[in-house]
Amino acid sequence: MTKSVKIYSTSTCPYCTMAKDFLKKNNTPFQEMNVGIDQAAAKEMTDKSGQMGVPVLDIDGEIKALGI
Repeated sequence: MTKSVKIYSTSTCPYCTMAKDFLKKNNTPFQEMNVGIDQAAAKEMTDKSGQMGVPVLDIDGEIKALGI
């Protein structure tokens, strides 16, 4: 069963790029939410994770906050 993966990121975040590259390398489909340009996505991310740092991954509803 494939997990649903959503990654909250920004265009300039090197850790976001590494996380997305990892997902691509492992053939894991994901939905990217760019919180730098999408204010609703930024609010959704902070509501879920309680933080402003990126990347934040939502894997089947389980939050993995990697940002500092």
